[in-house]
Amino acid sequence: MEKKQFQAESKRLLDMMIHSIYTQKEIFLRELISNASDAIDKIYYLALTDSNLTFDKDSYYIQITADKENRTLTIRDTGIGMTQEEMENNLGVIAKSGSLAFKKENESKDGHDIIGQFGVGFYSAFMVADVVTVVSKSLTGGQAYKWESAGADGYTIEPWEKDAVGTEITLKIKANTEDESYDEFLEEYRLKAIIKKYSDFIRYPIKMNVTSRRPKEGSENEYEDFTEEQRVNSMVPIWRKNKNELTNEDYESFYNEKRYGFDKPLKHLHLHVDGAVVYQAILYIPENTPFDFYTKEYEKGLELYANGVLIMNKCGDLLPDHFSFVKGMVDSESLSLNISREMLQHDRQLKLIAKNIASKIKSALQSLLKDERENYEQFYKSFGRQLKFGVYNDYGANKEALQDLLLFTSSKEKKLVTLDEYVSRMPEEQKYIYYATGETNERIEKLPQTELVADKGYEILYFTDDIDEFAIKMLMAYKDKEFRSVSSGDLGIEEENKQEDEELAKANADLFDYMKSQLSGKVSNVRASKRLRSHPVCLTSQGEVSIEMEKILRAMPNSGGVSAEKVLEINVNHEVFQSLKSAFEQDKEKLSLYTALLYNQALLIEGLPLQDPVEFTNDICKIMV
Repeated sequence: MEKKQFQAESKRLLDMMIHSIYTQKEIFLRELISNASDAIDKIYYLALTDSNLTFDKDSYYIQITADKENRTLTIRDTGIGMTQEEMENNLGVIAKSGSLAFKKENESKDGHDIIGQFGVGFYSAFMVADVVTVVSKSLTGGQAYKWESAGADGYTIEPWEKDAVGTEITLKIKANTEDESYDEFLEEYRLKAIIKKYSDFIRYPIKMNVTSRRPKEGSENEYEDFTEEQRVNSMVPIWRKNKNELTNEDYESFYNEKRYGFDKPLKHLHLHVDGAVVYQAILYIPENTPFDFYTKEYEKGLELYANGVLIMNKCGDLLPDHFSFVKGMVDSESLSLNISREMLQHDRQLKLIAKNIASKIKSALQSLLKDERENYEQFYKSFGRQLKFGVYNDYGANKEALQDLLLFTSSKEKKLVTLDEYVSRMPEEQKYIYYATGETNERIEKLPQTELVADKGYEILYFTDDIDEFAIKMLMAYKDKEFRSVSSGDLGIEEENKQEDEELAKANADLFDYMKSQLSGKVSNVRASKRLRSHPVCLTSQGEVSIEMEKILRAMPNSGGVSAEKVLEINVNHEVFQSLKSAFEQDKEKLSLYTALLYNQALLIEGLPLQDPVEFTNDICKIMV
């Protein structure tokens, strides 16, 4: 019997298929089952147009048989089968329609950009098999044929005996090596796990012999193993069922079965989209943060299926980073896949699905915020930081889409409020949306810088996340109202005693200049405060970098010593100011001591580290003796 050779580019592709294109060897079973399902589909589609052909779904199935003794694994289907010519075309020429394109692409890209639609997955069998044998009989009748190959050295085709229409693929499983164990592909439990993972929703039954235990006849305490053929796939995925047939418990069970999380999802979305792109999806908004969510180890993404076959465990391209907390799956018939079905082509369909999904998630969150405020606040405590990161990320590209989902604690309401709720309560004369930053709400409430804004009756938003101020500076404004820190140089509040303040500042200019000289390199200015009421001193900032931003940036590696332009503000109506004036007139050494103490006091209020704690404690002792 003459051995035929693969075409040159096909031989090269087969070699790469075995050694590099697939990342996991278990994928071979998914590919062979998918091809078997496609073969049955072909009969189904023929039956739609051929009145002489009937399609009884119960007669069509896929059977998996493992023979440990002979180290063979057989995948049999009752599909359309192949003629000798079809064997030559389908199995003798690998990726016939795309092989030349593969060769060209491979010269620069290792073959990963080849476009195929499940056409070459058959050859993944050679990752686990020394010899692959295919026996097939076509629906058109006539002789059955056997195709056999041991890999790149070629193949044979010869007439064979087979009674029923369909295809039977037998793999002679490789012997174990030091690095690889191939025995697993003959183990019942492993085969079931692979089928459940990748092919659970194939629309035809996948059957195999399954070992179970039962009580021995006539005995209550003894058990025996028995083997029977069982269907091992679910067949009908939940996302293809009508929403009206499903309950919340069904969706929660699916969430748990797929191990999307150990919590109970706050909300689910069941999508059926027909249009420029067709897809179905079930998405979940979790309640709790995964333990690794805010680490670099966390991998976002949705499960991606093509016609019910799992293609990717986590397709990150389907979710924007700011919605990376969403769990679930997408099933589409519209996607273009590469040769191994493990990497998507970045095509228009994928982008359309991702865009549509992002829109659906945003709408679901808005609905949760409006109709289930308590649940939304629970979600926000877990994932609000990610939304704020989305506002800041990509130079604010998504800020318009996310701004109405943000919540901050209100100084007046003592609870989380939206930006819209804040603006709706603003007095007519209020120019800005005021905010204050700090480690906790309790610490912010005690900040001296909040006094003037609070006295005016204006609401203040409390920023306690390190991302908050960065996000707001990217947002800049909301409904034409700019954001303004209570620590900024200009609060935009009309001064009641402007002339008196100016005269006071002018009269004490020399005092402030002296204090400024004593703090050279530490502050850019010392001035009379217009915001302080009961506190003697505070730090404010000028420029784009605030004091809170300085703390965050300096905690990062390679921060480059970023610092805010600080201003020391003195409350001229406080008793301490009289001591400063007296010291300026009578004892400059004491004024230097007071200046250092006030500056360090202001640093402590801001939560900034003291440059010399020992010197600070010594200064305190000096004023006590």
